[in-house]
Amino acid sequence: MNSIGVGLLGFGTVGSGTAKILVENQEVIASRLGRPLELKRIADLDITTDRGVKVDGRILTTDAADVIDAPDIDIVIELIGGYEPAKGFLLRAIDQGKHVVTANKALLASDGWEIFEAATKKGVDVGFEASVGGGIPLIQSIKEGLVANRIQGLFGILNGTANFILTKMTDETGSFADVLKEAQDLGYAELDPTFDVEGIDAAHKLTILLSIAYGIPIDFDAVYTEGISRITPLDIRFMKSFGYRIKLLAISKDDGKAIEARVHPTLIPENSLLASVNQAYNALYVTGDAVGNVMFYGPGAGMMPTGSAVVSDVVNVARNIISGAVGRVPALGYQPATMQARRIKSMDDLAVKYYFRFSAEDRPGVLSRISGILGKHEISIQSVHQQGRDVLGAVPIVMITHEAREAAVRQALSEIDRLDIVKDRTMLIRIEDWK
Repeated sequence: MNSIGVGLLGFGTVGSGTAKILVENQEVIASRLGRPLELKRIADLDITTDRGVKVDGRILTTDAADVIDAPDIDIVIELIGGYEPAKGFLLRAIDQGKHVVTANKALLASDGWEIFEAATKKGVDVGFEASVGGGIPLIQSIKEGLVANRIQGLFGILNGTANFILTKMTDETGSFADVLKEAQDLGYAELDPTFDVEGIDAAHKLTILLSIAYGIPIDFDAVYTEGISRITPLDIRFMKSFGYRIKLLAISKDDGKAIEARVHPTLIPENSLLASVNQAYNALYVTGDAVGNVMFYGPGAGMMPTGSAVVSDVVNVARNIISGAVGRVPALGYQPATMQARRIKSMDDLAVKYYFRFSAEDRPGVLSRISGILGKHEISIQSVHQQGRDVLGAVPIVMITHEAREAAVRQALSEIDRLDIVKDRTMLIRIEDWK
């Protein structure tokens, strides 16, 4: 029985997990596939460090060309990350008629359209399950399991680092800086955590989900992105008192006219399903017109969970090779000719409830001046909470609004922040009041 040859580019954390699964689970994989998968070559700049995976040293190389150009390799797995040389390697493999699998969400969010077009022209498959949600089968579930549905909404906790930080800040009242350092010490956060804490990683993943959910071209720049670095323990305390938990959410809604696409800190009711997703776990809450509400939950990163998703793609591609059904499921779930741009709703047109925290002087008339400006912009207040002076002598005033338009909110806060009684920029956090 002929084996299907697999080559691996990148032998880091996820690459090691992928190799470990291919080697240690080869019998169960073969019994499900009907043919052996053989890991024929691994390329990495470092081939001397022990990864804890038993592979024949003769298959290790420092030259990616030894993997890409090898005639006995049918599927190339790219786990290098970043933009280049990863993009060049993928396009080179595709040009040689090889199928590719990648976990590279940043590359797909920026240049995925070029990669998918190249694969379509060459008649090869692209697998990217591991690019969103780690070990959670989100991509295949939306493309195939929910194929009969018009997707009406996506609400996702898609970055484990940010979720870990917000969980610790909520449950243990630590500062953002202290909890970030703990996350770095535990290996949850990179030395440069910008992509995680500023929402960029989650926005990469939402960009991919938007394309497969709605059949629109990949456009990372269309996703509004905001991070969690300004969240304070004071905000956490106020949120709890109002019955909310805070999450970095990736949100999309389709009202039939336009699509919302946004990533930002969000207050959600403490008894909602997503509020219970804590630590470094990920979740995606999907609303379809036929199925209703479905939630996917699990580890969003890590050596073995992400490796599991990579190998699932490899097996799916191998099945297509065996059956001669390459391209049976379009890479983005829609036939390429049917994909077209849709209007992405401007943040100015967004209408939600808001949490405001003002830092104001402790003197008469402060609250009336602030509420007067809000009223002028047709922003109605649902509840107000005022606390004693902080260490700088300012008084935190917290408000929850009724639903208001973002454009009006921005105008009002710009006016309020220029008042002589306001001592710091107003904290704004959006609220999604659903169960």
